[in-house]
Amino acid sequence: MNQGDSGAAQRLLALIGEHRDSIREAMDDEQHRLLLTRLTALAGTPPDDDRAVRRALQGVRLALLPLALDHPVREEMDSPRLVAAPPGPSAVAGARELMTWLAPPSPAPEPTPGPAAGTDAGQDELLRAPALSAAEARARCGGAPPAELIRLADPRDGDRYPEFQFGAAGGSPYDVVLEVNRLLLADIDPWGAATWWLSGNTWLGGTPARLLGRLPDHRLVGAATALVEGEG
Repeated sequence: MNQGDSGAAQRLLALIGEHRDSIREAMDDEQHRLLLTRLTALAGTPPDDDRAVRRALQGVRLALLPLALDHPVREEMDSPRLVAAPPGPSAVAGARELMTWLAPPSPAPEPTPGPAAGTDAGQDELLRAPALSAAEARARCGGAPPAELIRLADPRDGDRYPEFQFGAAGGSPYDVVLEVNRLLLADIDPWGAATWWLSGNTWLGGTPARLLGRLPDHRLVGAATALVEGEG
């Protein structure tokens, strides 16, 4: 790991602490609880477990996606300078120090792709995006949809698969969507993955879902990689 990687993670964690009040104001209760839960998970990760640190740091980034594009923390996340190859002990130590400034998280469970999800304001907004039903997704996939597809559990209408993941005119899932969703761990955190696709991204210059077919696939993969595990 290089020094730049360590500096990037430390800079992000420092900004979270510096702007903790504006972050709290910008998030609803559920979003803020999730951020605190993710930071606590990072602080409790064994520093020498490189893979675990990578995933925990990824979770923190995904929890920050609801911030406005012009928020200093979000601008840092979207900057090509930010790479996420985990700095191991540095990231864990930084999270532990940060958590001494922040209130401990409530015992709310991590959101999962189960029937109880999709009830807070941010998730309701995601559910308003065009989507396919479970039956329609099976038809597009020629069988059971792959685990990499984002599946949002709607308490009113059942499972929903955001439509941007599929090609036009009855097309099957985009290969690049499946690749990016694997990076975003969409099977574990579908709401976080959906937020990335359907939110503006300053690095890409637009909303990733709207840039499918307009930007080269490697640009989309690169933006997701920079968020979760870049190797700059």
